[in-house]
Amino acid sequence: MITNYQVKGMTCGHCVNAVTGEVGALDGVTDVQVDLASGRVAVTSDRPLDTGSVRAAVDEAGYDLVEA
Repeated sequence: MITNYQVKGMTCGHCVNAVTGEVGALDGVTDVQVDLASGRVAVTSDRPLDTGSVRAAVDEAGYDLVEA
């Protein structure tokens, strides 16, 4: 299943890597695709994800999840 999120504050490749790494480490996540220009993060997982967990991972990376 693919879930799209909107993340605010990403401006460079390091940002993409940080978000990809943190969100990708969540249990059940199999792929993370970040579109830097739009701030869209598409997360592929083998089960529904808890938005709070995704928000915490994005926060840990240093950015803000603005919409799920």
